[in-house]
Amino acid sequence: MAEEPLTLEPGGRRVEWETNTWSLGAGDEDRQSLSAAEVVVAFEQTAAGIRERIRVLGFPGVATFYVWHDRQAGQLRCSTSSVPPEELPFNGDYVVSDHLGLVVEGFLADSMPGVVVWSDLDDAESRLEQAMPEPEITPLRVWTSRVGASH
Repeated sequence: MAEEPLTLEPGGRRVEWETNTWSLGAGDEDRQSLSAAEVVVAFEQTAAGIRERIRVLGFPGVATFYVWHDRQAGQLRCSTSSVPPEELPFNGDYVVSDHLGLVVEGFLADSMPGVVVWSDLDDAESRLEQAMPEPEITPLRVWTSRVGASH
């Protein structure tokens, strides 16, 4: 990913998203054979490579490389954007994590990636019928690394 196309356009967030976002999946065998530490090192090296590319390009602004576990898709995703960590282009709530290992461990431990169990849907429907308050939604955990010239 550190060698793939990279676009930094502060006025073109959609172009950044489409060019800079990557999805990584893993089969059961891969999930069992990979360690969180190995994946963390790979992402840290990717962030360092992107930081160097941005330096060489001479981009003077803020840029953030970030990684999250997309539970619905069963994937680890990463992207680079010309915004600080507190302004990442997510539609919902997220929390910036200093611990990439927690994000990766969640992905590796996902026994049914991209699958919603029917019983979970039935439970949700039952709660709605009983007019119970909505369960609190846990914000998305996102690991970030500042990679722009301007920190």
